[in-house]
Amino acid sequence: MVEILVADDHPLFQYAITDFVERNIPDTKTISCIDLEEALNTAEENPNIDLVLLDLNMPGMDGLNGIVRFRNQFPEIPIVIVSAEEDKNVVLQAFTYGAVGFITKSSSCEQIVGALQQVLSGQVYLPPDIIRNGGSTKPKEDSAQQQIDPKLIGALTRRQLLVFECIAKGKSNKQIAYELNIAETTVKAHVSAILTKLNVHNRIQAALCAASIDFNQYLMRN
Repeated sequence: MVEILVADDHPLFQYAITDFVERNIPDTKTISCIDLEEALNTAEENPNIDLVLLDLNMPGMDGLNGIVRFRNQFPEIPIVIVSAEEDKNVVLQAFTYGAVGFITKSSSCEQIVGALQQVLSGQVYLPPDIIRNGGSTKPKEDSAQQQIDPKLIGALTRRQLLVFECIAKGKSNKQIAYELNIAETTVKAHVSAILTKLNVHNRIQAALCAASIDFNQYLMRN
């Protein structure tokens, strides 16, 4: 039995998401709460929770700081943000604060199921439409820290560049394997090599760094 904590202060949406999750993800039990404090207390009282869905704007969240509070207290529970927010910078910042998934409230039923299944399988979920096209692209003060030396990018093979581009679009290993017509184990090997060559710790950092990369420029050289 998979236990999912749903924290959202909008009664209709909370009911809709809990009902939807239980109907569409087999062997799932949901627990609901309406603010961050209640979410923290509920997680404390229910040690078997497998995943938490946090509304970014509910009481107690204090913006992205609520992610940090929950993550610090329960580092073993994956956090997925559920929000009407579609600003690309906010989405990416949520990952730097500790989220492993971001679902917009405008997502289709198919996208929500796919995102939750992806996270429950141990992967991360970035909303591909926003990562690829949406939201503000205004530089942040720490943008310099997200830049990768062009020489490191140039050291990637053509196949690694294609995989890196897919990571930047928020695609899972399974989706990358299908798109590039290669085995999922091969994708995992490429991802590992990319992280090593770019000197980043995980695919979230890689995606953050990829925001300003013109992949066509590098692919034309290979």
